[in-house]
Amino acid sequence: MREASKLLGVTVRTIQRWDKEGKIRCVRTVGGKRRVPESEIKRILGIHEERKIVGYARVSSHTQKDDLEGQIELIENYAKERGWDVEILKDIGSGLKEDRRNFQKLLKIVMNKEVSKVIVAYSDRLTGFGFKTLEQFFKSYGTEIVVINREKKTPQEELAEDLITIISHFAGRLYGRRSHKYKKVVEGAKKLIQDP
Repeated sequence: MREASKLLGVTVRTIQRWDKEGKIRCVRTVGGKRRVPESEIKRILGIHEERKIVGYARVSSHTQKDDLEGQIELIENYAKERGWDVEILKDIGSGLKEDRRNFQKLLKIVMNKEVSKVIVAYSDRLTGFGFKTLEQFFKSYGTEIVVINREKKTPQEELAEDLITIISHFAGRLYGRRSHKYKKVVEGAKKLIQDP
């Protein structure tokens, strides 16, 4: 509320009064505190932003639909808490595949400067590799990537995960993801890489 009052040039009490009178739309936290959505501040200040906010969710296979729905729900709740309208794009396919239909659509609308923010549940849902590069690329078009769950990992943990991702991808292409050989190769790689 303090930040909103500074941006609007009014007191917190004025914003509370406006909320009661219906002049401004506030959202309430679980604890009952008021939050002024960014969109409301822009509306009152007369700032019209044409750019949209996009949520992107991805899973590797059709058997992970529950995970896909969980990501979408997480993104929608995150956006709702901030008063943002969000358009969801989703894909089913490997994070190493660059020709994912909605991933390609996302790249196009970012390059057309139609997107202000891209929200993802985890960074690896957007891309298997090169997240920092993609983040810089989006930033050059004025688009921010918002990662809801950032895990702090050591460089060794990140490298181990990257190696397992590569091995899983190529073993899946070579043997098929449901084959016994695929599982044996991936489990062997995990044991070898993750054992101290």
